[in-house]
Amino acid sequence: MKGSGEGLKDDVVASVRRQLLDEADERTRESGQRFFKEEAKFHGVKASVVRQIAKKSLREIDGREKEEIFALCEELLKSDYGEEAAIAFEWAYSLRKKYEPSDFAVFERWVSQYVNNWANCDTLCNHTLGTFVEMYPEYVEDLKGWTASDNRWLRRAAAVTLILPARKGDFLEDVFEISDLLLLDADDLVQKGYGWMLKEASKSHQQEVFDYVMRKKAVMPRTALRYAIEKMPEDLKRRAMER
Repeated sequence: MKGSGEGLKDDVVASVRRQLLDEADERTRESGQRFFKEEAKFHGVKASVVRQIAKKSLREIDGREKEEIFALCEELLKSDYGEEAAIAFEWAYSLRKKYEPSDFAVFERWVSQYVNNWANCDTLCNHTLGTFVEMYPEYVEDLKGWTASDNRWLRRAAAVTLILPARKGDFLEDVFEISDLLLLDADDLVQKGYGWMLKEASKSHQQEVFDYVMRKKAVMPRTALRYAIEKMPEDLKRRAMER
């Protein structure tokens, strides 16, 4: 392997891209595009194969400094291909034991500059950012600030970052506060994002989430409401859906 960081970048990133191109299939690419309203770039590689490539490439960068790996992630993200973003986020998540508060600025920049569809948003936020916030809960306040952004992906990220913590029963008051801040958002992907967050919170706090929905249902968009109550018993669903 070349000794310089630039050589590593060329070797690892180029290798990942060669493997993706070798595995690319037009039918897979067209199938993937159907899940997105916006234009999304894909090589056309099945998710299982992308995971295999990510796992293999992780062995190639093992032991490198975190900052160097973050730089490699950014090289992949610049391509705008969904599979490359997925591998970049897998690399970033592999470093979770080394996260420091200063890394938040890196992740925020990635959401702002490189996330441009719901899949990339959720992959980065559910795991990398969600784990970061569990480690450094004071950054939940920054998520609340994202709710006022003009960037739809930052607004969705404010909610979906808390998906896994909410599933564990954590951050309940923050879940409600972020839902309040996004409540009347006109973007359906943002509505689905905070509705999903409420649904996950309901697995540990069903009554509290139900009470919240009942207080807000007169103004809550139906898209968000349906997501929020999806896992509740049928009688509670009926009460929540009543006009």
